[in-house]
Amino acid sequence: MKRRHLAMVIMTAGGVSVLAFWGAWAKDPVPPPLAEATVWAPDALSAPVPAESPLVAKALARADTAPRVNRPALPSVVTVKASPPIIEPPLRTWSREIAAGETLDAVLAEAGLAAPVRAEVALALAAEFDLRRLRPGHVLSVVATPDGGPRRVILEVDDGVRIEAVFGAQVATRVLAPDPEIISLAGEARIESSVFAALDAGDIPARFAVDLAQMLGGVVDFRRDLTGGETLRLMWREARVGDEIIGQPDLTFAALDLGDTLFEIVWPKDGSGTATIYRNGAVMRVSAQPVEGARLSSVFGRRTHPVYGDTRMHTGVDFAAARGAQVYATAPGRVSFIGRRGGYGRVVEIAHGSETTTLYAHLSAVPDGLSQGDRVAAGDLIGRVGATGTATGPNLHYEVRVNGRPTDPLSDDRLAEAAEQAADDAAALDRLSDARDRLEKRLARVFAPNSTERL
Repeated sequence: MKRRHLAMVIMTAGGVSVLAFWGAWAKDPVPPPLAEATVWAPDALSAPVPAESPLVAKALARADTAPRVNRPALPSVVTVKASPPIIEPPLRTWSREIAAGETLDAVLAEAGLAAPVRAEVALALAAEFDLRRLRPGHVLSVVATPDGGPRRVILEVDDGVRIEAVFGAQVATRVLAPDPEIISLAGEARIESSVFAALDAGDIPARFAVDLAQMLGGVVDFRRDLTGGETLRLMWREARVGDEIIGQPDLTFAALDLGDTLFEIVWPKDGSGTATIYRNGAVMRVSAQPVEGARLSSVFGRRTHPVYGDTRMHTGVDFAAARGAQVYATAPGRVSFIGRRGGYGRVVEIAHGSETTTLYAHLSAVPDGLSQGDRVAAGDLIGRVGATGTATGPNLHYEVRVNGRPTDPLSDDRLAEAAEQAADDAAALDRLSDARDRLEKRLARVFAPNSTERL
């Protein structure tokens, strides 16, 4: 009973009581062998050093801390975010042909442009085109943004030329001229009533009647000498862009057979403007047109003045041509004056002997180096077409004066006599033979499936 109570005391006393109990029990004698066994402990182990790993041994002996091993750097991967596509706002295109009596401002207003914007567009187009030359048939196109602002404005004028103004951070204006294809054609007509009617009936440009009158003036009287039945054969060049004819066609050869007399005219291939006129196969004279391919817009004589509106004498002839077109001397001579003269604007005058002079007016420029006293030959460049002085647009006013008095340039033959002295008969006959051969070849193709030849 006493032993049971003692055990309970020991169980509840905790670890200290147990140790005390066993400490009291340990006072009993212990056998020596057992005491030795209780105090034995194994020898301390030394750290192993691998003999075959000197690198590891050096690393372990280098510091107290474990060696640091860096992980190899991995290649970086750059992620490019795809930019969202730039979406242009939809553009609105408006286009219309300009009608008679309309102004540019009125047409731009119809296109929906505000007044300040219309003024800006007009200034941009005027940088490359004289707006006073705006004509019915020109086409205006406006490409505008949704807010009504212009992005591009295109003005289509004569001969396929376009004036384009682009609006953005800055305004840029440019002239877009087509690259035409030059085509050579030929035709034959029989004169019954007039040269004009014969050309029109033969599907030949009727404006050639003016060119023939200019070249043969004073030699052939087209009202008296043409009685009907005469034959006219022509060869000319046209510049085309697609099916559209650009500019005016240029004559290269003409043959007028009056029955007893054959007149032939050969224009040079180099575009110098100098033409040779033949009578029955012999050189008759050399003549140079002042502007090659230009349109005769006003003849010599009394007329209503295009600026002042009254009737007065027109002392020369006018050739309508593009600004900057080349102007040639019509006969050999000496430059007697270069400068400005009132309504004539910039002028060049050439003396052909002691009696005859020619005058070229409204010029925009004169070649560098051309001076008073210089000698010139027929076909030499002496200026460029302009609108200086009193002029409604670019044109050449051409006069012939004899003893200071104006004469009709289309009928006076004094210039022909001066030019004839410079003719090289041998070379001129070679040009005539070559022109005849080319005409025959062109006419042979008139009824062929393709009757044109591209140069």
